[in-house]
Amino acid sequence: MDSFHRFLPSVLVVSTLVVSAALADRMPVNQAAIDGVKSGELNTATASWWGFDPEDSTEALRSAINSGAKKLTVDNMGSPWIVEPMQLASNQEILFQKGVVVQAKRGSFKGTGDCLFTAAVKENITLSGYGATLRMWKEDYHTDAYQKAEWRHTLSVRSSKNVKVLGLTLANSGGDGIYLGVSQKGVTNKGVHIKDVVCADHNRQGISVITAEDLLIEDTILKDTRGTAPQAGIDFEPNDPSERLVNCVMRNCVSENNAGDAYDFYIPTLHASSAPVSIRLENCRSVGGMRAVSITTGNDPRTAVNGKIEFVNCRFEGSEHAGIVVNRKPATGCEVQFANCVVADAALKQPMQTPILLGNAANDTEDIGGVEFADLVVVDPVDRNPMSYLDLAGGLALVDVTGSVSVERDGKRSTYTIDQKLIDQWMPHRTCKRFPRFVTEGVRFEPAFPDANRESFGGKSLARQRVHSEYLLWAEKGKDAEFAVVVEPVGRNAVAPVPIVLVSPSGKEIPLSKTGIGSETPYAFTPEETGAYKVVLDPGSNTTRVYSISHRVCEYSDSGSIHFLSTAGQFFFWVPAGVKEFGVKVSGDNVAERVKASLLDPTGKLLEEQDSIAQTHQFVVERRDASVGEGWSIKLERPSQGVLEDYHVQLQGVAQVLSSTKEGLLKPGK
Repeated sequence: MDSFHRFLPSVLVVSTLVVSAALADRMPVNQAAIDGVKSGELNTATASWWGFDPEDSTEALRSAINSGAKKLTVDNMGSPWIVEPMQLASNQEILFQKGVVVQAKRGSFKGTGDCLFTAAVKENITLSGYGATLRMWKEDYHTDAYQKAEWRHTLSVRSSKNVKVLGLTLANSGGDGIYLGVSQKGVTNKGVHIKDVVCADHNRQGISVITAEDLLIEDTILKDTRGTAPQAGIDFEPNDPSERLVNCVMRNCVSENNAGDAYDFYIPTLHASSAPVSIRLENCRSVGGMRAVSITTGNDPRTAVNGKIEFVNCRFEGSEHAGIVVNRKPATGCEVQFANCVVADAALKQPMQTPILLGNAANDTEDIGGVEFADLVVVDPVDRNPMSYLDLAGGLALVDVTGSVSVERDGKRSTYTIDQKLIDQWMPHRTCKRFPRFVTEGVRFEPAFPDANRESFGGKSLARQRVHSEYLLWAEKGKDAEFAVVVEPVGRNAVAPVPIVLVSPSGKEIPLSKTGIGSETPYAFTPEETGAYKVVLDPGSNTTRVYSISHRVCEYSDSGSIHFLSTAGQFFFWVPAGVKEFGVKVSGDNVAERVKASLLDPTGKLLEEQDSIAQTHQFVVERRDASVGEGWSIKLERPSQGVLEDYHVQLQGVAQVLSSTKEGLLKPGK
């Protein structure tokens, strides 16, 4: 008799009736078999040798994984293996028998990063389970019993190599089905192979790829992701320029019915100094979702990664918005190619959108392009152009957009060669007047109306800044200053206390405790000098409000634009003496998110009004008398078309300081 069969537990050789009874209850430990593994006589093992408890098999499965067995079979016990977080071991193949369910223990996984299975700095692992399921409890993690988080993954692979995931269904996590991230900075995942896998009903992503080299995902289904943004089928999203997306291939995959994008590539964190990306999708398909493909990179030569992202023989069907979106990608940087791909029935309920969208962000400075559409087919029953350009920055051109596109509509097919003439026809280039940047380095701000009563400028602000937020607060030396901060979540975005930096007029940082979430966090300090103190917050994708009952507080930016969310009101700004001409650029955030803007002179007279702004609109003012400084204003309101959500305001040629009251306005000092 061979060694393996000699150590089989006696319960496995008795009658079928006795076996069935045992499987429905606890399984005793087979110490003889365990000793055989420990001695090295056995290098294959069965998980139930370490016991089985239908209420909690954590210790049994942990012991089996840590036993040193080269091959471990997780046997079908007739009920789920209920476990707490599991750590995988190197140099081990785990075979989950058909019908096996490994299930997160309900009421556990209270840590925000607790995952069902984790491989951290490990190697040579195979998880194979055709017909087996790894399942968590997504609905529980959204209750008050759990701290809100997006990192409770079914399988977390971090800084590991030679990992195979075959045939498994991963379902219902509080984060991602599979997360490929970092445990040790600078160490990427290498040689990960995912095949015949189903990732279903996850909270954040079917799969997240933070860093990977030699990644192959094939014959895999990513479906029904919804809960916490981005809610994609798969999201390639590095967190640091040192991370890598090298030789990543998806083949014969389907992404369907996800609340977010089917295939999301959000890579502005990779820079020109990063390893060039190489990502290829072959014969992949998407059905439904927000967008089929979304690609976002950095925009300038320093922040735009090099390399290539290519799609070959792919089909994208029925996305809610545009089928293909390429955003912020400069004509330089990585190449993007779509070869023999089909976009069908995209944005059917949004005729203002087009099946393909190229765009930029309000702060971008480089022309957009470097995209090839080789024999692209667009199936679209709506009478509109197949592609459009959303120029939120204003005045940036499309460069090196090439290829051909065929449009199928009403049984007819029209083919177009993409050249500059066609681009000018479909996506005419708009120009905006350029203004020299107002340099704030060394500038001391002061009240524009120093004699104003406190009651005229103190109060709770309703202006919500999103993402990176800065404010100016005027305070006098030795007089106690008080202000409040409110951090508000956007949608289901994860929220946590936000660090706050207070910077004195001379540049000294003053330490403050982190903000709370959702409610007002009060702060007080005694200024050591008189002037404008800068308040800096980074709430992620959420918003901040800063206000004071007793002190002047203004929205502020020393570069780019001020990013508002769902904010309506009149905002005042200062035009100094000597400035003869200035501009105000206002833009929405996409085709649907718009704003109405009106420019008013110092007397309150309306000079220009523009409704439903999506692409950048520039107000340009030439003052007749530039000998005096004046307080102008911009009124921001709900648009007649679209929704008032994300939008951007950029002051040009003057300091980017906005106040919700005229009396509270700060201006550059002499």
